[in-house]
Amino acid sequence: MLIRGRMRVLLTGLAATVLLSAPAEAGSVARAEIHYAPEENLELVDARVIGGAELSIDMAAYVLSDRRIIEALTEAAERDVAVRLYFDKSQFSQHGLRFGEPIEALLAHPNVAAKVKGEGVLMHLKAYAVDGRILRTGSGNFSRPGLAEQDNDLVLISDPTAVDAFERAFEGIWSRARNIDALDTPEQGAPQ
Repeated sequence: MLIRGRMRVLLTGLAATVLLSAPAEAGSVARAEIHYAPEENLELVDARVIGGAELSIDMAAYVLSDRRIIEALTEAAERDVAVRLYFDKSQFSQHGLRFGEPIEALLAHPNVAAKVKGEGVLMHLKAYAVDGRILRTGSGNFSRPGLAEQDNDLVLISDPTAVDAFERAFEGIWSRARNIDALDTPEQGAPQ
């Protein structure tokens, strides 16, 4: 996508903030924060953003194994935030539903709905929208190595057009006929 107008980058600590103003929307400013790991712990950024949710979180997670992110999502659900989680099948079978782990409580919470991509190529997104107003995307998986140890980025975008585009894409993947309810998958480590 070509953006015409002015762009200003503000470097603050380890993160960059990009302010975009497009002539088509006179006076409007879209904001993007870019964070980089391992210099910055992206887990703290995600926990802060998720912690600010008031209405909804729609998350597409190739991997969701980071304990702090799982706890932040659970706390959001406890605040009556509607949480929808969409997972990759191969990664969910390795890191997903675990007996006695925080992910089990998250997925069982009544304010949480979770689906797994049923077939096809990877569901490789690492993104979520909070309250229809902020989009998180980037290369960092929601795992401890992905958020704190590996070379990854995390981008927060407050542009309504970008957030709406993600929400439309999320609705499309969420509505696939061959999706599997996450609670219908085999639980790892369950007592026999």
